Amino acid sequence: MPRTSNEVANRELLAAALEGLQLQRQRIEEQIRRVRELLGVRRGRPPAIKSVAKLAAPPKRRTLSAEARKRISLAQKKRWAEYRKKAAAASS
Repeated sequence: MPRTSNEVANRELLAAALEGLQLQRQRIEEQIRRVRELLGVRRGRPPAIKSVAKLAAPPKRRTLSAEARKRISLAQKKRWAEYRKKAAAASS
C-alpha cells in the first residue's frame, strides 16, 4: 500500500515536534544545572570526609555516677512493685 501525502505530512510533523521537544529538554537541563550551581548542590559523589578518625571513633556517651544508677534502679524497682501489686489485686 503506497504512502499517502497525509502520512508523510504526519511523519514530518512528528519529527519536527520531536526536535522541538529535544531542544526544550536541553534548555531545561541547562537551567537545572545553573540552579544547582547557585545552590551548591553537586551531582555524583558526596563530598569527601576530611578525617577517617571521625568515622572510626564511636560517639562519646555520658557516664552516670554510681549514685545516679542506684536512684534509677530503686525507682524502677518501685514501679515494678506497684505494677505487680495492682496486677495481683486485679486477678484476685
